[in-house]
Amino acid sequence: MLLLTRFNGTQFYINADMVQTVEETPNTVVTLTDHSKFVVLESAASVVEKYVQYRRKVNQVLQVEDDLNS
Repeated sequence: MLLLTRFNGTQFYINADMVQTVEETPNTVVTLTDHSKFVVLESAASVVEKYVQYRRKVNQVLQVEDDLNS
C-alpha cells in the first residue's frame, strides 16, 4: 500500500499493485488499473519512489519465504 496525500491534506492508502500510471499535469495524477484517478500532493518522482520501496519490501519477504521453503 502507498500512503499518499490529497490536496485537502488528508492522507489515504492506495493498493500499489493497482497503479497503472503516475503523471504530472502539472498536478500529480495517479491512475489505477480500474481507471480511478487521484490527484495528490506528492511529486510523480516521490510516488514512484514509494512504489519502488514497496516492491523491494514485498520482494524481500518473498525471498525469505523462498529461502525458508528450500
